[in-house]
This record gives sequence, C-alpha cells and structure tokens, in this order.
Amino acid sequence: MRTVSFKAAAAHTASVYLDPLASANKACSVIAEASRNGASLVVFSESFLPGFPIWAALYPPIQSHEHFRRFLNASVYVDGPEIERVRKAATDYGVFVSIGFSERNPASVGGLWNSNILISDAGQILIHHRKLVATFFEKLVWDPGDGAGLVVANTRIGRIGGLICGENTNPLARYTLMTQAEQVHISTYPPIWPTRVPTERDNYDNRAANRIRASAHCFEAKCFGIIVAGRLDESARQSIALNDPTVAAVIDASPKASSFFLGPTGAPVGDELIDEGIGYAHIDLEDCIEPKRFHDVVAGYNRFDIFDVAVNRTRRKPIKFVKDITTESSTDTEVQALPE
Repeated sequence: MRTVSFKAAAAHTASVYLDPLASANKACSVIAEASRNGASLVVFSESFLPGFPIWAALYPPIQSHEHFRRFLNASVYVDGPEIERVRKAATDYGVFVSIGFSERNPASVGGLWNSNILISDAGQILIHHRKLVATFFEKLVWDPGDGAGLVVANTRIGRIGGLICGENTNPLARYTLMTQAEQVHISTYPPIWPTRVPTERDNYDNRAANRIRASAHCFEAKCFGIIVAGRLDESARQSIALNDPTVAAVIDASPKASSFFLGPTGAPVGDELIDEGIGYAHIDLEDCIEPKRFHDVVAGYNRFDIFDVAVNRTRRKPIKFVKDITTESSTDTEVQALPE
C-alpha cells in the first residue's frame, strides 16, 4: 500500500439556511480558498445543503408541518444543479470534496434521506451514502438509508471512508469501513443537537460525544479522523425560532459542536474550530502503520473463526418493474428506472 501525505481542510462554516444554491456557492468559495491554501481534501458538515433540521427537536410534530415543507422544498437531488456546482468546483480546483446534503427521493414528493457524497478531484462521485438510521428526532425528517454507501474509496491521497453523525456510534458500520483498509475517516455532524429544555437538565454534550466516538474509531481503525460540524448563524436561528423565546432558549443553551482532526492513536492533530472558518491538518498516512502492530482488528488481532460478519450493500428501491415481453403495443409506456 502506497504512503501519501497531504493537507486536509475542515469547513466549519454555516449554511445559507434553506437556500441550497447559495449554500452550494458558499461551498465553492470555501473549496477555492482551501485549495489556494494547499488542501487536497475539503470536508463539509452533515446536511450542509440546505442546513440541518434542528426544528424537528424543538416543536411537536403537529406544529412542525410548515418547517418540514420548507425544508423538503430546499432539499436537493443528487443529480441536481447544486451538487453539480460543487462537483465542478472540485474539478476546477483539483481537490476531493465531502459534503452532506438532505437528499430528495425521486420516488416520493415527501421522501428524504440524510446523505453524503465523496467527490473526486475530477468531479466524479466516488461514494454516495445515505444514513442508515435517522437519529431520535431526525426520524421525523429523514427515512432510513441502505448499505450501498458503506464503501471506502481508493484515491491518490489514500483510502477514504466516512459516516454521518450517530452512525459513528454503530460499531458494525465502523467495522465495515475498517475492513476496507480505511486510512482517513470522515465524520460529519450538525451545529447543535438539542435534547432537553434547559430548565430540566443540561443538553446532550455533542462536542464531548463527537470527540469520544471519533477518537475511538481512529484508535481502533488506526486511521486519521476528520470531524466536521456545521454552524448555526443568526439568520438560521431566527428562521427556526420564529420569535418563540422558549425555542430560542433551547437553541442558545445547546452546546455548539466543533470541527477538528485526529491521528491514528486518537490524539488531536491540526486545528480545532468553534467559530466560522476553515481548519487544516497535515496527514501522513505512514503514521497509520506502526499502531497496526499493536492491535489490528481486521487482521491479526481478531478471531474470524469465532466472529462472522455479513453486510448487505444493495441499493434499495421501492419497486421493481418487469416488462412483459409477450405483449407488444405502440401505446406501451416505458418506465424509467429510479436513479440511485
């Protein structure tokens, strides 16, 4: 396996909330700046397009229909113009890009997935992953994904994989990527993740939780970690709170996530950001080798005669059309296959 060193960038930036095209343009500007600063890989947060649906935690379901409608209409198709702009920027600046987005389902006017793509430096989509299970209140927004995106891409800067937010708590999902010789693991998160009214008890500390699970994965996989969270700017805060002081109080009391980098022992490397900006880290894949001698859970430090793991990477679709070749009619309508 070849050894490579490169510079990675974490885009700790706010989306232009519910404006996917403006958010895509902002992503392109960040890609340009990171490229000028020598980055070969630029990572954006979970649901960067069009922002994260924090409102699902803050309103009862029967009071969130309008929030859902706005969010759905601002979500994007994987082959839409917003993703195309980001792919073009990756090509223009010769960098790899990972970006999270709320993906519209072509089979349903109300169906969404929480998705992430890894784009090559030639603009190709190398990995298209849909979050396996939406977490807690996210189930009111996003549908379950499938295993088709549990892939590690073999690129000129190393073997890159990634999971979305709470998936990094799933040891089997993480193990699936480890078994594909993952060298760089991307974890993406929302800006905040409210769980309680502040008068009851402190909210879930997502900043601490993100560090714990990212460190665990890097230590177990002996890989580098790029952990990127979103930011919530004042415009998004106002759009979500709608002048409701109780909702605003929960938003303000929720810990703000940071973006940071980890090495193959789980120790910090590079920058950590809590304010708007781009963080950088130098990644030398040679550093992944020595820790593998201590415990390599996908090789000599496991018992495959005892543990047997199977993963279904089939892309799931709601229906399969079978054409009746015995009937020929000029009025027959061809049904196009649903895109992935």
